[in-house]
Amino acid sequence: MKLPRRRFLRLAVAAAAMPAVARGANAQAYPSRPVRIIVGFAAGGSVDIGARLIGQWLQERLGQPFVIENRPGAATNIATETVVRASPDGYTLLMVGPSSTINATLYDKLSFVFLRDTAPVASTIRQPQVMLASPSLTAKTIPELIASAKADPGKITMASAGTGSSGHLAGELFKMMAGVNMLHVPYRGAGPALTDLLGGQVLTAVVGIAGSIEQVRAGKLRALAVTTATRAPALPDVPTVSEFVPGFEAGDVLGVVAPRNTPAEIVDTLNKEINAALADPKTKARFADLGGTALALTPAAYGKLLADETEKWGKVIRSANIKPE
Repeated sequence: MKLPRRRFLRLAVAAAAMPAVARGANAQAYPSRPVRIIVGFAAGGSVDIGARLIGQWLQERLGQPFVIENRPGAATNIATETVVRASPDGYTLLMVGPSSTINATLYDKLSFVFLRDTAPVASTIRQPQVMLASPSLTAKTIPELIASAKADPGKITMASAGTGSSGHLAGELFKMMAGVNMLHVPYRGAGPALTDLLGGQVLTAVVGIAGSIEQVRAGKLRALAVTTATRAPALPDVPTVSEFVPGFEAGDVLGVVAPRNTPAEIVDTLNKEINAALADPKTKARFADLGGTALALTPAAYGKLLADETEKWGKVIRSANIKPE
């Protein structure tokens, strides 16, 4: 049967519009089934806790389970590879810590390129590292530490949670900007580093605030400075490194990314809801318990931050000739 030309054109226009309508309907229906948030660490750490806080909020707001799936190993590269290979439909997300921007340079044979193969969704929290001193260290301030390190190059030890950890990179940046030579001592985790710091086997350490704040509050360890550009609300009397070394900044930013080509409508939905969580007083208080502050950004602004951090840590890794363990 031959259709009249006018009716044929109307049907053709309607047919062409159907995919766009379907896409809009799919985006509006998101999520229609459980969503996985992949975490590259074991349960209990700050990245895992941050993922669970955001996941619970999204579950309550969007009406579907947001399931936290811990995939530790290979310095979070296993978790990242899981997400970049997933379907870009918004049902597999990655909770990102500083490792992602560090690993981009630290490892030269990855099967993915983090910035290319992921879509930034939302930042969640900014946390400082803390520069700690053993009770046996005579230096009680950052200027005194710098003076001691210059007087005895290579003699003052600086522990971290491991080679390539954010604490290690913050320590190397400090050495570069302060013009000092300190001996890096890597551990397999912040816990062993803090144990040896308490015992005086190492003299200083740079570790995350969440795992060390109780020892500082109890007076067992001395906090010389925090690494963020502004003081940490959890330790308001502790100065920043930048108060003595202008321009220094090495805060850890946590956030959420999705596989590349995830629809913009889904990214925007998640960004809107995560930012609503960050404005919620109860969520902000929980993040404060982790020693951090809520950080709400657009997907574009978070993507720029990830790119800037990747470039920054790449320069430190190459300058210090850091190799993975």
